[in-house]
This record gives sequence, structure tokens and C-alpha cells, in this order.
Amino acid sequence: MVNSCAKVGIASTVALLLGWAYQATRPPPPVILGSPGGPTVTSPRVRLKDGRYIAYKEAGVDRETAKFKIIFTHGFASTKESGFPMSQVEEIVCCPAQELAEELGIYMLYFDRAGYGDSDANPARGLKSDATDVEELADALQLGDKFYVVGSSMGGYTAWSCLYYIPQRLAGVALVVPAVNYWWPLPADVSRSAFEKLDVRDRRTFWIAHHMPSLFYAWITQKWFAMSPIVKGGRDAFTDWDWEVLTEFRRKNPESGQADPAKATQQGTYESLCRDVTILFGNWEFDPTKIKNPFPNGEGVVSIWQGYEDKIVQVEIQRYVAQQLPWVRYHEHREAGHALPNKDGVGDDIIRELLLGAAHAGLQSGIRQDE
Repeated sequence: MVNSCAKVGIASTVALLLGWAYQATRPPPPVILGSPGGPTVTSPRVRLKDGRYIAYKEAGVDRETAKFKIIFTHGFASTKESGFPMSQVEEIVCCPAQELAEELGIYMLYFDRAGYGDSDANPARGLKSDATDVEELADALQLGDKFYVVGSSMGGYTAWSCLYYIPQRLAGVALVVPAVNYWWPLPADVSRSAFEKLDVRDRRTFWIAHHMPSLFYAWITQKWFAMSPIVKGGRDAFTDWDWEVLTEFRRKNPESGQADPAKATQQGTYESLCRDVTILFGNWEFDPTKIKNPFPNGEGVVSIWQGYEDKIVQVEIQRYVAQQLPWVRYHEHREAGHALPNKDGVGDDIIRELLLGAAHAGLQSGIRQDE
């Protein structure tokens, strides 16, 4: 009788634990934009082929008269409002870089990636869909046969996806402190040394995202264990150099950046943050180190910009990828961290090289190729 009662007790406990695990790991449905009680859509949007809407923001010169057209993909826990740090003169709309835009004739298009901000969530989101979202957005706004792409931080994997899935549409690509996947096909010593440099909280979180993606939502919403500094955007995810650069940048540009951080996750953390991390650290359909040169005749530029001291994106992996792709222009700053693009002049250098290529006389910020 005792054994029977014990078995019943164990079975009940297991059932309760399984029920808790199911509830904990099952993410809530996305908050529907524009629905009663839901977030209000405040941005212009275009409708994609699958019925979803993508929100966007335009800056620079008119698209009809622009000489260059650039699509920017934002980073983690961010939106199109984060912009890109380029020189400006008048209205500061998240660093629209009006000065450089006027000089070179640049039309700039920022958009909310699926599940972020005012762009609908995509239950089938992946590497390919992120690239086709870019392509469909460009077509809806009639940007022409080719356009430029700048992918920053987490937005870097969208830039890699564009290089793989829609190379025929690209005029050039800049990957700015682009996120890396520790489970890419890398030499063991490269992946191991890079992974071991991470904070133990980051290693634990990224390991779960790769090996147990179905548990990732439960992991980042639990309160028992310390969360990844990188995922939560903590101070210890950045270097002192980063904070000095960011502080100075914000002093000079008080209206720039993400005005409302909650806007990024207004549809829920699962559709934004969780999908981002599990896609980045998942099993990719392609190997970035095997991507073919989209500009074999030198008609376009692909560049990677990396800070040697970056605590979010490890330099060892970035170097290895660049070495496997000799057609990529690799720029490394010895003192910089993840705030590299916010350093005075770097944003302008990135854009000038992307658009002007060999005609670009030099990098004003002092960063040189392979520095």
C-alpha cells in the first residue's frame, strides 16, 4: 500500500512538473498590432506577399532623386528608430545623417524587423524570410533592381542572409559589429577560445538557445538564475571604451537613438527577442564562410567592421570569417568595443566606403583595413 501511495505521489509530482514545464515553455500568443487594447501602429507600413505588414521610416534625400539607396537592419531589442550614427546637420531623426546624405545623394530606409516595433510577427521567421522581407520592402517602395544593405549587431545576420539569398539585388553590404554564431562550422580552437571568453551567464544562455530552443522563452523569463548581460543589455556587456564613446555620442546627439525601449518588444519578447536569439544561434542553412563573392568584377563592396575589445561579438570568429572570404574588406579597431560605429567619424567611413568603394580617398576616423 505504501509503495502504491508512493508511486501515485511520484506520478502526481511528475505530472505537475510536466504541466508546469509545458506552461512555462509555451510562449504566449503575440500581441496583435492595432487590435482592441493592443499597441497602436504609428508608422507607415507595406503589405508583404504573405499578408504581414512591415513598418518603415525614410530619411535622407528623396528616393526618386537619390543616387544611392541604403536599407538599414537594426540590432537586438531595438527598432528602426535606433537609426545609424552618421554626420547630420538639421533635424535629428535617430541620426538620419542629413549632412552626408545631402553630400552623396543618399536615400536611407530603416525598418522594423519582423516581430519588432510596428512590424507584424512572423511565425515562420528564419534566415531566408528576413532576407525576403528586405527584398519585398525594397520592391514595394520601388527602390529599383539593386540597393545597399547595412546590418548592425544582431541585424548582421539579416545582412548575411541577404548575401546568400538575394545577392542579385545587392549593390553593396556593410556588416557592422555583426553578431556571430558559435556553432557555425568553425575550427574547434576558434569557436572554443571565443566561447570561453564570454561571461558564464552569456555562455549558459547561448547554449540553451542552440541546444534547447523550445526552452529559451522560459529561460529568459525565469527569475531564479542570473540572466545574460548581453541579452539584458547590462553595463557589464560593454567595455569602458564603449561607455565613454556612447556617453559622448549621446551628449552630442541628445535626441538620437531608441526613444522608447519598450516599443521594440510591444508584441511580446517571444516574437522579438526570443526569435532573434534562437535564429542567430540555431543551425544555419548556409555557411557564411562559403558565401560566393556577389561582386566578382569589383562592382560592389562588402565590408566587416569589428572592435578588437568587443565583449558582445568575439573578434576571433570575425577574423576567421573574414580570412575565408578574401573579397571582404575587414576593418578592426584595436581599442574599440561594440560601440565602434558610434565613434566619431566611423559611421561616415562605413557609408563612404560602401558607396564609393575604391573611389573613397581614405577613412577619416583613422581605422584602416585589417588594423
